[in-house]
Amino acid sequence: MNSFRHRHRYVFRVFRLPAVALLITVAGCSSADDSASAAVPSPDGKVAELCRNLDKVLPAKVDGESRVDPEPASALTAGWGSPAIILRCGVPQPPKMVDPKVAEGRDPDAVAGGVNGVDWLMEQQDGGGYRFTTANREAYVEVRAPEGVDSSGVLIDLAAAVKKAIPKGIAS
Repeated sequence: MNSFRHRHRYVFRVFRLPAVALLITVAGCSSADDSASAAVPSPDGKVAELCRNLDKVLPAKVDGESRVDPEPASALTAGWGSPAIILRCGVPQPPKMVDPKVAEGRDPDAVAGGVNGVDWLMEQQDGGGYRFTTANREAYVEVRAPEGVDSSGVLIDLAAAVKKAIPKGIAS
């Protein structure tokens, strides 16, 4: 047992300095511009066209934050502020949207509701923020609001654009 402890301390001493140097190097290589990134959805042609129309009517500001689109640049994604509020259009239907527990109000992490004429599924995320996905529209639009952001303000600011560009109906 003692030889194991001795060997363990030796390994720690040998690798401690390189590990610290590696940590400093990785931290030094991190981005300082806080640029957001978002996976670009790949919807079919009809939904992609609806999403391009949405991009044209999105507001310049959401919840008081200016538009700063995530990387890679796409008409299917948009962003505001830092940490970024991220919108992705043409995403797949979230599984919770058809979960009976959500419809019955028995899921503590997901709830359905509406804001200014747009229906949303709200899901709490692990990092403390929320993901909202439109319901009863011909395309699914996902909005991620980081922790600390007034999500009701976000949805109010986006409602007019969603109503204008994404007709009511069933997403394909």
